[in-house]
Amino acid sequence: MTDLASPPPSPPAPAALAAARRLRLPWHPALTRLVSPLLLLLAWELLSRQGVIPPQVIGAPSSIADALGGLLSSGDLGRHFLVSLQRAFSGLAIGLAIGISAALVAGLSRLGDAAVDPPMQMLRTLPFLGVIPLFIVWFGVGEVTKIALIALATKTPIYLTLYGGIRGVDAKLVEAANTLGLNRAELIRHVILPGALPAFFVGLRYALGISLLALVAVEQINATAGIGYLINEARDFMRTDVIVVCLLIYCLLGLITDALVRALENHALAWRPPVVAG
Repeated sequence: MTDLASPPPSPPAPAALAAARRLRLPWHPALTRLVSPLLLLLAWELLSRQGVIPPQVIGAPSSIADALGGLLSSGDLGRHFLVSLQRAFSGLAIGLAIGISAALVAGLSRLGDAAVDPPMQMLRTLPFLGVIPLFIVWFGVGEVTKIALIALATKTPIYLTLYGGIRGVDAKLVEAANTLGLNRAELIRHVILPGALPAFFVGLRYALGISLLALVAVEQINATAGIGYLINEARDFMRTDVIVVCLLIYCLLGLITDALVRALENHALAWRPPVVAG
């Protein structure tokens, strides 16, 4: 009797499988995290176009992109960005010098600790916004006040982290260095300072973020250039799209500077063994 059952389907040819793999779009699991932000942007755009979100409250994503293009094409954004960058890094450099010097004096000497740490702890508790009027009386409303305020804000995290890193060096390493006959200068150079570097880079990353927060505040003080000046100008003309662009520039600057510090940290701490997850 003839078997009327249909024969099993033949497996696809290797060439067909290869073509199917080539046509399959790549998808990384991390891309899944972009779905909800994109949906929020789409909803934001649709609600803005329907008038549910008026432009006086916040501009639509498309108007923000147009404002960014206009600021880039006119050159205003680049010019003001460089002014803000110079202020932030000038204040950060002064804050670094003060914080590092104070931490070395207080961390490496008992006498220095007694002399330096109390006033540094007192300065740490000063409210940043509270000293702005005093700095204006002392230095006026020019660049000196803005840079000095950023330096005041950034010196504290550098001092605290580096001081803690110096005091937190493993006592067994110090004992081993003394056993090997290292003098005090060699002990500081080869044991204490390398041991405090990880804490210093934590403080540096923190200080970079503080410098940008301080920059936002000081650029509200009679600024004639800078990203803060653009924000004040946009506020007067109710340009919420320009305000959002400026805020995004602050965020982007924070990401870039943090990435640079991470790269510097990885290079300087190449001797540190990697952390292995359990």
